[in-house]
Amino acid sequence: MRGLGVRHVALRFNESLKLRATCRKTGLGARRTRPIRQTRRRADHLEGTATVDQHVSDRIAAIDPARPVLIAGPTASGKSELALRIAETQGGVIVNADAIQVYSDWRILTARPSLEDEARAPHALYGHVAGDKPYSVGDWLRDLVPLLNGGERPIIVGGTGLYFTALTEGLAQIPATPDDIRNEAMRRIEAEGHASLVAELDAETRNRIDTANPMRVQRAWEVLTSTGKGLAEWQDETDPPLLPLAQVTACVVTADKDWLTPRIERRFDQMLATGALDEARANRPTWLPSLPSAKAIGAAELMAVIDGTMSLDEARNRSTVLTRQFAKRQRTWFRARMRDWEQVDAREL
Repeated sequence: MRGLGVRHVALRFNESLKLRATCRKTGLGARRTRPIRQTRRRADHLEGTATVDQHVSDRIAAIDPARPVLIAGPTASGKSELALRIAETQGGVIVNADAIQVYSDWRILTARPSLEDEARAPHALYGHVAGDKPYSVGDWLRDLVPLLNGGERPIIVGGTGLYFTALTEGLAQIPATPDDIRNEAMRRIEAEGHASLVAELDAETRNRIDTANPMRVQRAWEVLTSTGKGLAEWQDETDPPLLPLAQVTACVVTADKDWLTPRIERRFDQMLATGALDEARANRPTWLPSLPSAKAIGAAELMAVIDGTMSLDEARNRSTVLTRQFAKRQRTWFRARMRDWEQVDAREL
């Protein structure tokens, strides 16, 4: 009985080998239950993607091609891709409204449009400022004026809420800050941080600005120190806006934390994979924490990796935490200041 059992197993095994060989030659029997499930999942994914694409296409079709478009949203929410889709469909020039993407020395780390993106549509006000040059919202508005008066419809996209507020609500005409006062502000921030500058601001300005943002604090301190009048008081004496909200198509991309956090983490990993650390090495000889462009999230952490005071994993974790905190501040600003803007769910992009 034992011998018959062995011969029986051997026979069945040989038959199995022959069947597999036949299947490979003929292509029959190659698919089983698990690949079918995978195929169905991929079909469902493709169907979902097609639905999202159609939703975006429908939204774009409803936009008046003669009106400027404003697109605000938190970091990593997909707003830049939406701007590209609009430009490809209706034409127009994509204009940067992100305070850190204006600088030339951090392309990868600030997620500026890639060369491939720039080939898809015209772009403006990206990387046009040297990293050691201060650049205010007033500077941005002045650079924007020729584009508003140009031949192509502007599609203004970014995450700096103050830029959009100044554009649609107006900006006070504050005198330029003297170099010695600006240098003093930068020296103090580098030496002791920006908290001491916050303490010296007038109460109204301190309650109105984002005191966690060193650039905003520096600007407010410079205005108060150089003019003797707080930034809030200047803002209350505001000129008419360049582009009133009634004259544009304005939308703000909304994204909840649970959806956005994995995207932030994946994007920083992609930055590292596409050369962010090499970019930091190129900037290291001239880099100082007080430089305007040094405010790019992850810059200080990557410099610490280069200097050997932080591991790459530590830099990645800290940078993603800082980015999540920044995105939270952006969402808070948009909820408070952009209630009249059309809300676009990031998951539909």
